[in-house]
Amino acid sequence: MDATHLLADRFRGYFPVVIDLETAGFNAKTDALLEMAAVLLQMDSAGWLTPCETLHFHIEPFAGASLDPAALAFNQIDPYNPLRGAVSEGEALQLLFKQVKKALKAAHCQRAVIVAHNAAFDQGFITAMTARTGLPHTPFHPFVTFDTAAMSGLVLGQTVLAKACYAAGLPFDPAQAHSALYDAERTALLFCELVNRWKRLGGWPIIQKAEPLTAH
Repeated sequence: MDATHLLADRFRGYFPVVIDLETAGFNAKTDALLEMAAVLLQMDSAGWLTPCETLHFHIEPFAGASLDPAALAFNQIDPYNPLRGAVSEGEALQLLFKQVKKALKAAHCQRAVIVAHNAAFDQGFITAMTARTGLPHTPFHPFVTFDTAAMSGLVLGQTVLAKACYAAGLPFDPAQAHSALYDAERTALLFCELVNRWKRLGGWPIIQKAEPLTAH
């Protein structure tokens, strides 16, 4: 089977996009989104999932955004440092949507799905940013997500990203953590390992059993 069709069949037409964000607080409607990374995935002809392309943006705080000093101390981001090369929320989303839609078409998928560690957080910020910029036709499903924290809890018995990576046999450098780029790349490797592990265990592709015969 063609590898692109394998990916389309694997998640019933959904295309997984791994997202990680760094923000200036926890409120998606009021707090600034400062950094965003996205990892696109690919599936080979044998059905194995791997990271493919990474997108990374430093983002300018939107007008009137709240900046929680505790959040900035935690992620070590200076929102107004000119060396960040930050772009507007609209510019970042336009570039992200363009690449995701291109990947959707190539993989014969119908809709993108956010994959993230504690996905509700990232989805909330992406949804709020999309509403602020007024961009139409988001490629992302409005409520379906793949949460690697929940998946790791089930498969590995761990819900913290670093501990889940260690349990999966993946390297994790705490010194690089809380960078959207690093965390997105680690999350992508973790998601691929969880999906591929299920395949190695014989859980996919699913073999459809014949319907039992019934007496007439």
